[in-house]
Amino acid sequence: MTLDLSKYSVRTDLAIESKAFAEETLGAPISGLMEDIEEHDGIKVTRLDIQNEEASQKIGKIKGHYVTFEVPGLRTQDTELQDKVTQSFAKEFAQFLKTIGIKSEAKVLIVGLGNWNVTPDALGPLVVENIMVTRHFFELVPDQVNEGYREVSAVAPGVLGITGIESSEIVQGIVERTKPDLIIAIDALASRSLERVNTTIQVADIGIHPGSGIGNKRRGLTYEVLGVPCIAIGVPTVCYASTIVNNVFDLMNHHFSAETGGNQAQSKQIMGLLTELSENERLGLVKEVLEPLGHDLIVTPKEIDNFIEDIANIIASGLNQALHQAINDENVGAYTH
Repeated sequence: MTLDLSKYSVRTDLAIESKAFAEETLGAPISGLMEDIEEHDGIKVTRLDIQNEEASQKIGKIKGHYVTFEVPGLRTQDTELQDKVTQSFAKEFAQFLKTIGIKSEAKVLIVGLGNWNVTPDALGPLVVENIMVTRHFFELVPDQVNEGYREVSAVAPGVLGITGIESSEIVQGIVERTKPDLIIAIDALASRSLERVNTTIQVADIGIHPGSGIGNKRRGLTYEVLGVPCIAIGVPTVCYASTIVNNVFDLMNHHFSAETGGNQAQSKQIMGLLTELSENERLGLVKEVLEPLGHDLIVTPKEIDNFIEDIANIIASGLNQALHQAINDENVGAYTH
C-alpha cells in the first residue's frame, strides 16, 4: 500500500526548517540557496539567502534574506546568556538593516502582532511595551532630541477577533498618516521542531502573514500591500501535536538503539516498520490518524509565561540598541535633553 502524503504539508514558519524538509524530500542540496552558519557562546546564527524563484518554490518560502538565532540554553533562563543573545541580536539586526539598504536616519514603525490575552500569541504586544519610542519627540520638540536616536513609533493593533479589522488594514492607515520608511513586524510563529519552540528567533525581509503558521490565509504586512519595506521578526511559540508525536518516535528510536548497543534488528523488533519510514512519511501517517479526530492540537509548553516575557525582552532590548546608535550596554539614559 502506498500512502499519498502530498496533502500533509509541513506547517512551519521557519526558513531553516523548510530548507531541511525540502532537502530531505529531494535527497539533494537545493541550488539558489546561500547559507552561512556561525556559532559562539551557545548561540547558532544561520544566514540564509533564497536567491531565485526556483529555490523559493522548492522550499516554499519567499525569495529574500533570513537570519535565524537558535539558542537551546534559553530554556534555562540564564540571565547572562540572555544578555549575550541580546547583544548578538542587536549586532546582527543592525547589519541586516545595512544589508537590505535601510539608512540610519530611516523612520521606523514597529508593529506587535498577536493577542495580548493569549500568552503564546502575546509576543508582539510584549515587545511593543518595551520599545523605546521617539516619534513624539521628533514631532513636538525636535530641537531637544540628542544625536544618535532615530524616529521610532510602535503599535499593537490587536487581532481580527477582537477588533473586527484586519491588522494589515490598521497598519495601512497608520502608514498613510505617519509615512515610516520601514516597518518591523513582530509575531509568534509555529515550528515543526519542539526543540526550537521558545528558543529560536527568525528575522526576514519578506514581511509577514498573520496566522500563516497555523493555517490561516490572511492579508499580510508586506511591501506589496503597504508600499514600505517590511522586516518580520518571529519566535516559534507553538507546534502541532503531530509534530510532538513524530519527535517522540525519533527519540524512542535513538533510545532503543542506544540500549541495544546499536543493534538495528533489535530496535526494529520494538519499533516495527516505523524505523523504515522517513521522517516525512511518519509525520504524514501521524497526521492521517490525528486530523480526522480533531486531535492535531496546537500545543505550547507549560512554562510559556516565563519564556514569552524573556524572549520579548531580548527582542525589544536588541531592537532598541540596533535602532538607536546612542544606546549601549553601559548607558541607556534619557534620550532628550
